[in-house]
Amino acid sequence: MLMVDTKTPDVTEEDAFHFIVRMLRENTPTMYSKYGYDLYIPEACRTYLEHVTEFKSQGGNVEVHHRLISPQFMAAAWEMARRGILRPGVKSTDSQSTDKGNAGCGFSLTSAGKEWVEASGHFEFVPTDPGRFSKQLDAFTSRFGDSFQERSQDAIRCYNALAYLACCAMCGAAAESILLAVAIAKSGDEESVNKEYLASGGRSRIEKRILGQQKKAIADEFRGYLSLLKYWRDSAAHGHRTGIDDGEAYTSLALLLRFAHFVSDRWGELTKS
Repeated sequence: MLMVDTKTPDVTEEDAFHFIVRMLRENTPTMYSKYGYDLYIPEACRTYLEHVTEFKSQGGNVEVHHRLISPQFMAAAWEMARRGILRPGVKSTDSQSTDKGNAGCGFSLTSAGKEWVEASGHFEFVPTDPGRFSKQLDAFTSRFGDSFQERSQDAIRCYNALAYLACCAMCGAAAESILLAVAIAKSGDEESVNKEYLASGGRSRIEKRILGQQKKAIADEFRGYLSLLKYWRDSAAHGHRTGIDDGEAYTSLALLLRFAHFVSDRWGELTKS
């Protein structure tokens, strides 16, 4: 009697998302039918198991395990639909549909989705779990304050809404909230710091006050994070076309998270009077 291992493969929604992007971009023929869809979840699950996981050569076990990982693939596909990359249903009215496809397993690319998939490979590094990234940034609220929380969470919301220019602007604003939090903790006078910040050239003066007596390595790294985030924020504030896209918005979010870690790890040094 054939013994079937029913242990669920360790597949995350992000794993599924990245694999779906690769399948859509490469459009590689498989032994399974997609029927009238660009993405047919049962086909994607079986292909993933056979080509990526340790279940590659387990024969009939693939049929068991594809059902166990299908929730992650369906969630990833719906996230792509929410972003406007996919839509539920067949590619055209005369395409072959299936009961499973009509029940939520069949998706087709939108016009914008075709451009998105074909643009470049950097989309494979986009975080697909907004809640997880949001929690990582929110963990610094107790240190950097409500202003940081408001702006960093708005940056996540903008990114998930494909509003990349707004995402970069909010990342820059959140970085300045970190700058203000350090300055306030260092001086102990919130009112004075806020007043100076709002004055002409205040941002630069506060930055110099924080970094003036710091070790060169710390000062250089601090300025490195802040300068890139300020660049995107300032670009967003001007009236000309910026060309900011998905990759730059994601980089901006990643820099914000790394900047928050950097400042938190060196909080004592940076805020010492």
